[in-house]
Amino acid sequence: MAARTRPLSPHLQVYRPQITSVLSILHRGTGIAVMVGSLMLTCWLVSAAAGPTAHETLQVYMGSFLGRLVLFGWTFCLFYHLCNGVRHLLWDAGWGFELKQVDLTGWSVVAAASVLTVASWVAAYAVWK
Repeated sequence: MAARTRPLSPHLQVYRPQITSVLSILHRGTGIAVMVGSLMLTCWLVSAAAGPTAHETLQVYMGSFLGRLVLFGWTFCLFYHLCNGVRHLLWDAGWGFELKQVDLTGWSVVAAASVLTVASWVAAYAVWK
């Protein structure tokens, strides 16, 4: 049998990522991030129930720059996963399979998740003040 000189499937060196593939991978990743972030928020609630010492210990981390950055990222993941889930529901209904619509809804999901994340943090910051 002759040796093959080319790969059997598109290789990462020749494959150009498309919006659909990137958003699909991002949807899976944000689902994992939402789960991990939910566990983190559950720990925060349990620490509040455990008493002031435990809550203060975790609150120091959550209130730090790194903790707020993680919460900001979790918020984006939550909104992205939500918006992309709505997009998938529209696909399940048979809407949005044309290439133009796929690109438009893909970028709309990213924009909506970004706007919702910033808006929720602005609203939360207004309450914190």
